[in-house]
Amino acid sequence: MKTILIVEDSKSEQLLMSGLLKTLGAEIFTADNGEEALSWLAKNEQPNLIFLDIVMPEMSGFDVCRKIRTELLIEKVPIIFCSEKSQEYDKFWALRQGGNAYLTKPYSPSDLVKAAKDYL
Repeated sequence: MKTILIVEDSKSEQLLMSGLLKTLGAEIFTADNGEEALSWLAKNEQPNLIFLDIVMPEMSGFDVCRKIRTELLIEKVPIIFCSEKSQEYDKFWALRQGGNAYLTKPYSPSDLVKAAKDYL
C-alpha cells in the first residue's frame, strides 16, 4: 500500500487533504509541524510521497525539506509543497530546497489528486 505523509499545521487542511488522498487507496499519516514530521520520518519507513506546507510554527517547510534531503538523506521521496505563498520566488525557493512540485492554496481537489497521482 502506498503511504503519504501530510505535514500541515491546520487540522482542517489536514482533514481535507487526507479525505481527498484516501480516494487513491493510500495510507495517510499527518504531522502538525516540522519537528513532528522529522521525528516520524526518522522512526518509520519512508513514505511514497510527502505534502509539505511552508508556513508553520517553529520551522518552515523550506527548513523541513532541506533537513529531509540532507540530514535524513531521503532523496528519492517526492515532496510536493502546498502553500498560500504564491510568489514565483516562493515556488523557485521550494524547488531549490529539494521539492518536486508546488501547489498554491486554495487548490482544486482535482489538482491535489492529480499531483499525488503524478508522483505515486
